[in-house]
Amino acid sequence: MREVRRKAVAVTVAVCVFGLSFGVVAGESGLSVAQASAMSLLVFAGASQFAAVGIAAAGNPAAAVVTGLLLNSRLAAFGVLAAPLVVGPWWRRLLGAQLVVDEPVALALEHDDTELARSAFWFTGILLFVSWNVVTVLGAAAGDVLGDPTRLGLDAAFPAVFVAVLAPRLRDGGARRVALGGAAVALALTPVLPAGLPVLLAGAAVVLGDRRR
Repeated sequence: MREVRRKAVAVTVAVCVFGLSFGVVAGESGLSVAQASAMSLLVFAGASQFAAVGIAAAGNPAAAVVTGLLLNSRLAAFGVLAAPLVVGPWWRRLLGAQLVVDEPVALALEHDDTELARSAFWFTGILLFVSWNVVTVLGAAAGDVLGDPTRLGLDAAFPAVFVAVLAPRLRDGGARRVALGGAAVALALTPVLPAGLPVLLAGAAVVLGDRRR
């Protein structure tokens, strides 16, 4: 459990840099501190929040909603994986559903022991949720002081975290084929399809994991 906590804290620190960046961008896009905070509380999905805020700032709120839903639809697969970890009364499952994002699920699935995996999911998810919402408020409130997030390199935090979380799972040949295939599909389709669709279609690469080595 000590190792679980260490990894969870490390991931949360890196993600918080990305969350701070979101707060700044939300403020620059015209959202109030309360609006940015409400978005992080209710949506709690970094990439979707960035995409939605960017498109809404361009004057197309309907497209922002559609894009956010498309990007978040990938979490349905995470929900299936996390279902055995979220058991108990309805309110506990409802809370657990809000915590189903990339990092808690990925760190939980590193463990074959169900109880340890469940502990990893809840510890990482709650720590990440609370921290993300705190730094969103800080970023939105202090945006004028922090300046452009891209100038500070804050926008690079999330991809770095995602690669770090994914890396241990790439020891398996099938997982490597899926990862590389999905990346190739997403890169090829990003210039020609609306935001969100390339990520969804990249999931088709999962068929590569069924091949024998």
